[in-house]
Amino acid sequence: MRQFLAFIKKEFYHISRDRWTVIILLVMPIVMLVLFGYAITTEVRNTVVGVYDPSRDGDTRGIVDKLMASPYFKEARYLSSPDEIEDAFKGGGLGLVLVFSERFAENMARTGEAEILIVADGSDPNTARTLVSYATNIMASYAADEAASVPYRIVPQIKLLYNPQMRGAYNFVPGVMGMILILICAMMTSISIAREKEKGTMEVLLVSPMRPILILLAKVVPFFAISLVNLATILLLSVFLLKVPIAGSLFWLIVVSLEYIFLALALGLLISTVANTQAAALLISGMAFMMPIVLLSGMMFPVENMPLFLRIISGAIPARWYILAVRKIMIEGLGFPSIARELAILGGMTLLVLAAGLKNFKIRLE
Repeated sequence: MRQFLAFIKKEFYHISRDRWTVIILLVMPIVMLVLFGYAITTEVRNTVVGVYDPSRDGDTRGIVDKLMASPYFKEARYLSSPDEIEDAFKGGGLGLVLVFSERFAENMARTGEAEILIVADGSDPNTARTLVSYATNIMASYAADEAASVPYRIVPQIKLLYNPQMRGAYNFVPGVMGMILILICAMMTSISIAREKEKGTMEVLLVSPMRPILILLAKVVPFFAISLVNLATILLLSVFLLKVPIAGSLFWLIVVSLEYIFLALALGLLISTVANTQAAALLISGMAFMMPIVLLSGMMFPVENMPLFLRIISGAIPARWYILAVRKIMIEGLGFPSIARELAILGGMTLLVLAAGLKNFKIRLE
């Protein structure tokens, strides 16, 4: 029994010596519980609604007020013309637009029926379906409340911008691009360097005639080349197999992808400065990339639905901004002015991460 306890004590010593393993083992359950508890939800809340209402009568105001009284919609922005609808979606922030017919209340009183056009952003089919369902049910509830005196019937017509067929590929292709590129560049780069440290060959490489910076470049260039092949493959499969068009500029799509790849390589270098083993690099990469990308980048769940502290964390996830930029270019057909913010954020992240990684990288191993 004494020997058995000694072996147990030895294992605890092994675990406690690697501070990153201890941190991950103790922190990961908390992080997973918080993320899965707050981020994973099929509800869509706090949506801003655009409204084009030429009649401005009691019924149209009543419908808008009933929408705003629900937890799913928080603000109504009135548009002065139907021509502003697409520009309002391109500007961001809108989840839905309601277009009321002229003389809405008069038609309702005379015929008992009126039409409403519901316009949604089909580039995210799941969110669009959910929002249309919410709005349709709330309108039906309003009509049922008013039918006590007059038999009302509201007939909503649905129009989906950018993705009228509601193809799921329009949503997941940008997300898959963001995940594959960062996993290939960041995770594989960090593991590659950690493997050299673990085997004891990194110091041999660093004292070779080549400069350390050239050795690091030699480690990351293959993953950069593989990422370019993956990028080309994904785009070809998206266009010709999944029928997802590149509605915008291919040039700007490549530019933002290259910037994202550089950022991912810098992240891999940064992880390699703190991970001395492949296992530690995998654990850190899993916490830093896999879960946040899937749960907090907007790839699967809308960021707007999350609590404030998770939205703040989401802003620090590179994949969120890359996925937004790719959707704007590929699906919405927007150009440089619409992705300037994403390019600036990714560029700033790249400089910060690269500076931190190079500063912490040790040319002599301890």
